[in-house]
Amino acid sequence: MKPSTQLTFDGNCEEAFKYYEKTLGAKITSIMRWGESPMKDRVPKEYGNRVIHGTINIAGMDVGGGDAPPQMYRKPQGMMVGLDPQRPEEAERVFAALSDGGLVTMKLEETFWAKRFGMCVDRFGIPWMINCGKQP
Repeated sequence: MKPSTQLTFDGNCEEAFKYYEKTLGAKITSIMRWGESPMKDRVPKEYGNRVIHGTINIAGMDVGGGDAPPQMYRKPQGMMVGLDPQRPEEAERVFAALSDGGLVTMKLEETFWAKRFGMCVDRFGIPWMINCGKQP
């Protein structure tokens, strides 16, 4: 058994995945739409193009995601997706991209444990933690 990360969106999963692909150098590896699934009769027809399940590879880690069915979306709480850039410049670029149009919950700055550390919620509602650690 191994853990996995699954992100839930409110109708904008594909847009978010395309944004992550562009800004994080990630790669979308699969997209399955509600209208193509055996569950298509359980959601309104306008959900046909929404994502029932997709996978994106971010820096070697597969992350799943999809658009919640009607009335089931909840904002993510009590979790964050963590990224560990190796260089402060990369941490700054990634943080700027993810916080653009979102909410900075802790500004990116040097800490006693990291060259750069910050937290934000992106424009798609996903919480992120960026940690560029200090190398010994």
